[in-house]
Amino acid sequence: MNDEQIFKMIGALADDLSVEVYVIGGYVRDRLLNKESHDIDFVVLGDAPGFARRLADHWKIDNIVVYENFGTAMIPYHGYILEFVTARSESYQETSRNPIVEKADLKTDVMRRDFTVNTLAFGLNKNNFGKLIDLLDGKTDLENKILKTPLDPVQTFYDDPLRIMRVIRFSAQLGFEIDPVVYQSIFEVVDRLKIISVERISEEFFKTMETAKPSIGLDLLKKTGILKVILPELDRLDIQDYEEHDSHHKNVWEHTLKVLDRVAEQSNDLALRLAALFHDVGKFPTREFREGKGWTFYNHELVGSKMIPPIFIRMRWPKDLGKKVKKLVYLHMRPIALTEEQVTDSAVRRLIVKADEDLDDLMLLTRCDLTSANPRRVAEKQEKFQFVLRRLEEVREKDKLRAFQSPVRGDEIMALANLQPGKQVGYYKHLIEEAILEGIIPNEYEAAKEYLLGLLQGEGK
Repeated sequence: MNDEQIFKMIGALADDLSVEVYVIGGYVRDRLLNKESHDIDFVVLGDAPGFARRLADHWKIDNIVVYENFGTAMIPYHGYILEFVTARSESYQETSRNPIVEKADLKTDVMRRDFTVNTLAFGLNKNNFGKLIDLLDGKTDLENKILKTPLDPVQTFYDDPLRIMRVIRFSAQLGFEIDPVVYQSIFEVVDRLKIISVERISEEFFKTMETAKPSIGLDLLKKTGILKVILPELDRLDIQDYEEHDSHHKNVWEHTLKVLDRVAEQSNDLALRLAALFHDVGKFPTREFREGKGWTFYNHELVGSKMIPPIFIRMRWPKDLGKKVKKLVYLHMRPIALTEEQVTDSAVRRLIVKADEDLDDLMLLTRCDLTSANPRRVAEKQEKFQFVLRRLEEVREKDKLRAFQSPVRGDEIMALANLQPGKQVGYYKHLIEEAILEGIIPNEYEAAKEYLLGLLQGEGK
């Protein structure tokens, strides 16, 4: 089943029911940009939920979702998400982005949409099948790669403040410029974002983070004041850092965006991208100027890691995502520290164990974090970092530390030491694990058991 077959079936039913139906919005925009999309919006001049029910009956589909109050219905079909909306006008109350909806004609419906490039439509009825409907010259804006609003942008954003995040997301996603008048209007209504649910804000934020070059959208979020409203912890990073060896100051926010883009070039993992964005979030609260050293940020990785859970709770982001981000933020300086000192097997083992399954992502984050205005220093850092990578692989392969834990398990410790479940069992497990990490014994069952027996014998057990 492909797009054209779906459109012909919907058009045939529309003709049978004497209903006008149009494909509209993002699908049409993406199609003209030669981008594939499986989310398709349809506008129905009449009763969209009723039309969707008839279509679902025709296709023998039961899992149709209907929102009667908003005149919308959604049908999943052969990998497509088909959403049907009654052509409507919208009016808004000051304290809510949920509109008061009334049925309307196609032009009225088009005028209430967010951006002109999303107002393009094409017909599905027999008399206009495939014909492009462009009531607001959206095709010209699409060709010129510019984002404009159908109505006054201040009113457009005031009615639905989430649109100010959408315009930035589209700009980053599509590589389009924001019309100057539209851009300036953001500043007038940015505080209205406070009436938007954090779930909707997070949805747009994550889409911006998932773009090919996230710094474009993130920098716009900062410049327009949006970041200060939704993530003030990041907005505060517009501060100077200090490179001791070069007496060179760099901006922490600009550095953060560079690291984020470097990570994004190599990974689509959202947690890793978020870790790149938040890796220096602890620098603002730990910032201190010290004579002879300049700005210092002692323990910023620890402070930053502790900031992650409250942010994730406030934004209602997934806990498992936050757990990984917190770990990567906390550990992101560890590999760098290993490049500045003699690398011992023990230090390498401890890093492997702490990072666990996220070790490869940690090393990618750390490599992307090696920046400097001095090319010589970057080359030196990269050379040392490659040495640490080799040592990690050597130790990881030799010690089989990928899934590290005491080879002697708790039940066996209890039997050998004649113990009941409790802290003492954990104590012996810790001693065995420390012995492995320090290289006293190999990460093997027999060696660990012999080591435990020696401990017990020494204690007279």
